[in-house]
Amino acid sequence: IQPKSLKDPKLEKLKEVLVYWINGTLKSEHIVVQSLEEDLYDGLVLHHLLSKLAGVHVSVEEMALTSVAQILKLGLILEQLDQRLGLQDSSRIKWNVKLIHNKDLLATLHLLVAMVRAFQPELDLPQNVTVEVVVMQVNRSGIKSDVMMEVLTDERDAGSDSQRGPERDDPIERLLRLEAHKVNAVKKAILHFVNQNMSSVGLEVTDMDKQFADGVILLLLIGQLEGFFVPLSDFNLTPVTHSEMLHNVTLALDLLNDSGLQMSRVDPQDIVSLDATATLKVLYALFMKHKRKSSNRICTFHGLKN
Repeated sequence: IQPKSLKDPKLEKLKEVLVYWINGTLKSEHIVVQSLEEDLYDGLVLHHLLSKLAGVHVSVEEMALTSVAQILKLGLILEQLDQRLGLQDSSRIKWNVKLIHNKDLLATLHLLVAMVRAFQPELDLPQNVTVEVVVMQVNRSGIKSDVMMEVLTDERDAGSDSQRGPERDDPIERLLRLEAHKVNAVKKAILHFVNQNMSSVGLEVTDMDKQFADGVILLLLIGQLEGFFVPLSDFNLTPVTHSEMLHNVTLALDLLNDSGLQMSRVDPQDIVSLDATATLKVLYALFMKHKRKSSNRICTFHGLKN
């Protein structure tokens, strides 16, 4: 990046917003980032962001102290991130292990902006941030250098509510702004739907806010609705610890993502922590996809949507 671009107020603002976003996301992990160049190169922060935002837990050492260990860790993390970002096509990826580990600011910014777009599109990033970069080419006649403009953000990165149309407004967030009796009516419709599909396995849900926290009923419900069996060896049937519950819920959300279910982003930790809104978002997405199985209750819900 050219020195004058490094002093661009828009670039400075973008860096500031990204640092604030990282620190807010990882507040519960007690991780504080001060410099994008200096604090992300070893993979620690990216590892925690991947876990927090995508619910993906990569089996790597927490603190990689040597360059070899850091590069290995980064490779595993970036592989998972690229998959979650839908960027298996390497020609579209503007970062790699070497660049991130070498503290390349441009590559780090491209990666973080892509993560914000994928995991938190409502975040308001500074628009139309560009930087001048020097591109070096080596040929038979020597070294040739060109100055090019690199786009970091554009108009689509305005994530404020004023830029988001009704079609992007989360339906559950809209629901929860309604009167209490309407919210309760929708919950009853979804509860009926759940129990209708769980009756064949002899289970009944009476408290949606609590009974999905360990992931067991959620996994069984997904299996019933999607028509597949989740091997008992893949999850904890009688989870006791927090990590066992988190594993179950993460697996359930991964299965839903793999099935192409249209759903607002939900953090597995929120469901384990008895976050009623997060649980409702997942159940609502399943309800809307498979609602024909519960057609006798659909009129109740659609009558409230308006």
